[in-house]
Amino acid sequence: MAQQGVLLDQDQFCCSVCLDLLKEPVVIPCGHSYCRSCIEGCWDQDDLKGVYSCPQCRETFTPRPNLRKNNMLAEVVEKLRKTGLQAAPPPALCYAGPGDVVCDFCTGTRKQKALMSCLACLASYCETHLQSHYEFPALKKHKLVKATAQLQEKICSHHDKLLEVYCRTDQQCICYLCTMDEHKGHDTVSAAAERTEKQRQLGMSQQKVQQRFQEREKELKELQQAVESFKLSAQSAVEDSDQIFTELIRSIERRSSEVKELIRAQEKAQVSQAEGLLEQLKQEIAELRKRSTELEQLSHTEDHIHFLQSYQSLSSISVSSDLPSIVVRPLQYFGDVSKTVSELREKLEDFLKGEWTKISTTVNIVDVVLPPEPKTREQLLQYSCQLTLDPNTAHTHLSLSEGNRKVTRTDQVQPYPDHPDRFTYYCQVLCREGLSGCCYWEVERTGVVVVIAVSYKDISRTGTDSAFGDNKSWSLQYDSDGYCFRHNNVGTKVSGPQSSRVGVYLDHKAGTLSFYSVSDTMTLLHRVQTTFTQPLYPGFGLDGTAELVKL
Repeated sequence: MAQQGVLLDQDQFCCSVCLDLLKEPVVIPCGHSYCRSCIEGCWDQDDLKGVYSCPQCRETFTPRPNLRKNNMLAEVVEKLRKTGLQAAPPPALCYAGPGDVVCDFCTGTRKQKALMSCLACLASYCETHLQSHYEFPALKKHKLVKATAQLQEKICSHHDKLLEVYCRTDQQCICYLCTMDEHKGHDTVSAAAERTEKQRQLGMSQQKVQQRFQEREKELKELQQAVESFKLSAQSAVEDSDQIFTELIRSIERRSSEVKELIRAQEKAQVSQAEGLLEQLKQEIAELRKRSTELEQLSHTEDHIHFLQSYQSLSSISVSSDLPSIVVRPLQYFGDVSKTVSELREKLEDFLKGEWTKISTTVNIVDVVLPPEPKTREQLLQYSCQLTLDPNTAHTHLSLSEGNRKVTRTDQVQPYPDHPDRFTYYCQVLCREGLSGCCYWEVERTGVVVVIAVSYKDISRTGTDSAFGDNKSWSLQYDSDGYCFRHNNVGTKVSGPQSSRVGVYLDHKAGTLSFYSVSDTMTLLHRVQTTFTQPLYPGFGLDGTAELVKL
């Protein structure tokens, strides 16, 4: 039992540097003892700084103290060695690996992994060397944190003091001396208090991130489902189109065969009839040739009696025939048929060309994700389109110029021909182009009243219900009172800078129509969110001038 008691007390005879029984123990001024070689090795590393410290209590000494042999410890350790007893085995060593923080007080080539770092000592400790911070009252007050390799980042570069204050004015961590120096008078709080506030803000940010994460996950699933549905719809459309065009080709091939049969039947009937006439003509020609010969011979006979007797029989033969006269058509025959078929081809091609435009437009407006609405003029200009005014829609008091890109209100009646598309009540005009995608255009305006609009093509052209904004149209009107948006005969006052140039952005599929005031900056005047069911035609109503800007 006595031996066991000695074993339990052997930790006090171990060197806290090498963790083995003291060898040639020496005592330093603070009272701690070490192996002579261990403490000399530690202090040799401090020679450049000129300040020497105790590895356990961190008390500093200047100059380097002289080492004195601890005779009592030397005798006790020697006695322990002679009795054959060894020091109690140290805890299982945990050596530092790549990326680990190493203990600053372990010696040798392999150092132990640090568990904690001291913000007062600016050093990191393994489990063994950390014990002094738990045992000595002065060290117990030190701030310990999880082992970190960035201890210097926690120290003020100006005062070499711990960063424990936060300056809200300059948004940075400082030491307490900084509060009396360059940060004097600033809004400062303790780092712990700022951490609490930032932790609260972090929690709110985490909630926002989590909410955004859930929204994005939902969008991801919706997009994945939309893509699958889109693929199925595309495959179905391909199969349906293939079947329809196959049936169309078969129908054309069938009509082609029927035309061939008609031509061949007509050819057979007419050739058969002509061949019958040919045979009859040949027989009649043979008879006529024979008669001609007999008459020729009779005309040369000298026998009067024979001549008179033969003449009676020959003259009784009728020269006429039951075969009617043959009238052959001019060389054309089936040329009219070829012409008719050619005309059919041209009509089909024209029809298909028109229908192909509808088909391609319908295909191009099908998408999975709507494009984001442009935010800047540079982004809007990516969707710029070239528009021209349609003279067939212009009121007779509107004059078009600049290649039908400029319209001016005039008192002189313009010599436009009558046309069902012409506006006859209000001074209005539409563009030729119908828009069904994403489009952007700008208008330079002058005058008392200028209305910038988009309209369905079947808008009324006569009467009071034909005004832009009163029916199947959307308009932004500028007059002496400023801007006003109108649709379905309802006006909405619009505020914004009154620039001479107005930009219009249309996203037909998204159902958005936006009007912008354009100067050095872009200002949104009004935006419409609706559903468009037909192509939209830009138009103007005015008592002044409006010009489509070339972008």
